[in-house]
Amino acid sequence: MKVNPLTLEGLKYLAKRLLLLGRLLKASRRQRALRRQGATLGSLVMINACEFEGALERFSIGTGSFIGQRSFIQLHAPVRIGAHVAINEGVRILTGTHAIDDPAWRLKVAAVVIGDYAWIATGAMILPGVTIGEGAVVGAGSVVNRDVEPFTVVAGNPARVVRQRATRTFTYSPARSSAIVEAWMGK
Repeated sequence: MKVNPLTLEGLKYLAKRLLLLGRLLKASRRQRALRRQGATLGSLVMINACEFEGALERFSIGTGSFIGQRSFIQLHAPVRIGAHVAINEGVRILTGTHAIDDPAWRLKVAAVVIGDYAWIATGAMILPGVTIGEGAVVGAGSVVNRDVEPFTVVAGNPARVVRQRATRTFTYSPARSSAIVEAWMGK
């Protein structure tokens, strides 16, 4: 995009890019650190201030995906997030729990898989062993204790099917929709 810095529109464009440069660089450093520690990240991924617990080599996320601030991902078992997935703020993904009837209270672990183009809304909790299908939506504040079929919308505690998504073909990229990325890329 060509910008004329002598116009008001051009000045706004450049100011927005300059103001968000620090946040973009911080996000880039965070991603490099995750990769160095063994995580697998696709291209154009936006991971905000997210807390990880466990071995980062068990974490993978596909191209164009986004994870919001104050999210928590437990890595006692693998967490595989597909491409173009939106995980909003405050989401908790758990891979470990305890058997309540086990006298030794041993840890039980199970992987979590989230398919391409899924959307996990603010404050949702995904429990160990759950698979969220392609294009599925988990409503805000939901607690998901069972697999969610592709293109299904669930909500509540425990999460229950609300409806099916009408659209089955998507072209969006949650990471590209991030304000930081949009400002930098000229949108």
